[in-house]
Amino acid sequence: MIELNRLGAHGEPVWVNPDLIATMEAHPDTVLVLTTGTKVVVADSVDDVIERVRAWRISVSRGSLKPVDPAPTTLA
Repeated sequence: MIELNRLGAHGEPVWVNPDLIATMEAHPDTVLVLTTGTKVVVADSVDDVIERVRAWRISVSRGSLKPVDPAPTTLA
């Protein structure tokens, strides 16, 4: 999830799943259109949203490269 600032509502934070962003529009506010059809208007610029999505995807990719700890064994 990425944290953005909802437009209005005192810049209240909103967390968005970047995988659900279908399109973004900038006219003049940034409008995210999700794959569900929901529209979210945020105070962040399109460039800021793109950078947060990029950073999120990098963090997910790096996380997949970490070795997985084996499940702890229990002794009876």
